[in-house]
Amino acid sequence: MSWIDKFKDKIISLEEAANYVESNNVIFLSGNAATPGTFIEKLAARKEELENVQVNHLLMMGEDPLSAPGMEKHFRHNSLFVGPADRAAVNDGRSDYVPVFLFEIPSIFLDRLIPINFAYVHVSPPDEHGFMSFGVECVASKAAAESADFVVAQVNESMPRTLGDSFLHVSRVHKIVEHTQEIPVLDKKGYTEVEKKIGEYVAELVDNGSTIQMGIGGIPDAVLAALTDKKDLGVHTEMVSDGIVEGIEKGFITNRKKTLHPGKVIGTFVLGSQRLYDFVDNNPYFEIHPTNYTNNPFVVAQNENMVAINSAIEVDITGQVCSDSIGTRIYSGFGGQVDFIRGAAYSKGGKPIIALPSTAKNNTVSKITPQLKPGAGVVTTRADVHYVITEFGVAYLHGKNLRQRAQELANIAHPNFRDELLHYAKKQKYM
Repeated sequence: MSWIDKFKDKIISLEEAANYVESNNVIFLSGNAATPGTFIEKLAARKEELENVQVNHLLMMGEDPLSAPGMEKHFRHNSLFVGPADRAAVNDGRSDYVPVFLFEIPSIFLDRLIPINFAYVHVSPPDEHGFMSFGVECVASKAAAESADFVVAQVNESMPRTLGDSFLHVSRVHKIVEHTQEIPVLDKKGYTEVEKKIGEYVAELVDNGSTIQMGIGGIPDAVLAALTDKKDLGVHTEMVSDGIVEGIEKGFITNRKKTLHPGKVIGTFVLGSQRLYDFVDNNPYFEIHPTNYTNNPFVVAQNENMVAINSAIEVDITGQVCSDSIGTRIYSGFGGQVDFIRGAAYSKGGKPIIALPSTAKNNTVSKITPQLKPGAGVVTTRADVHYVITEFGVAYLHGKNLRQRAQELANIAHPNFRDELLHYAKKQKYM
């Protein structure tokens, strides 16, 4: 039987796909821009028939009826990266959060530390050989599909076909849903004057020929805007964004000097505008891989002059970085921050950077703090931190003692808080 015949034999409706989920199942759903919103709605409609379904996922986009109040007896999220869709449920105790390095998530499924009974993944139409692409989100979806007891693939005509290690053959899935829906877009919002200054400080540390990693938001956009006079930058990152396309078009991102995958942008998911999705579609300039490759620090480190740029919620006076919670309140997740910070640290000529505004709430709260808030989680340890950058400058912490760190960090804090920080450091006998 040809793969085309197998494909046709496996086609079911969305409603039928949802009916394969049973009480007490452990399931997986694709995330980020591949979040299968319509399937989630169909699954939520079965709530009275289902109990204790554990829903594993990374960042979910759009509305999430599965985590609404009153659904916890039916569905309980096991979130590997918390976002707006499930943040309230996690912090209300109706859902769970798993602190984990992003590069380790595929192995959690493959080794069946989290045994997936049912996986629903979101893919492109098959090519002439029967291979479907994970498109805008590979992350852990490939591992979930390879390890799950039962796999349903939603084939979406709107899903870009991305290249790399991002394929799933028709023969490897149990059922197929043909359903076209728009891929969610995330438009750029620009950046503030504070973010612009931070971007300029970061750009000063980026040498020609460096390979960079960054995410999305004001600071990454400001960094990219400040890099336009650089030459032959490469990209090995977690998220492929519109800014990377703009860098390619402007000519300062060429990937020619990369020591790993020269000539290629390497990433694990794509998130941005429709223009970005069209640009990466079937484009051999881009390779999308699972995170156990893209985010593995020992793979990242093979890029010489690797510059990793990540942000934080707060940094204490000794250099401890909190980026997944506000006190005890979970805000996001570990993501790939530590993966890339360590990879850049191991890289020959690498530079791991934490970049953040010095204050929040209209300059009333310092993000450089005497101590992390009670209950705040340390994502990046003080031993991992090399550079911390605010709009007031660059603090270099690697190899520095606590006294030196306190002075460096006070120097880049907002002036309104410097005396308080130094007073605390002296009180603690750091200085």
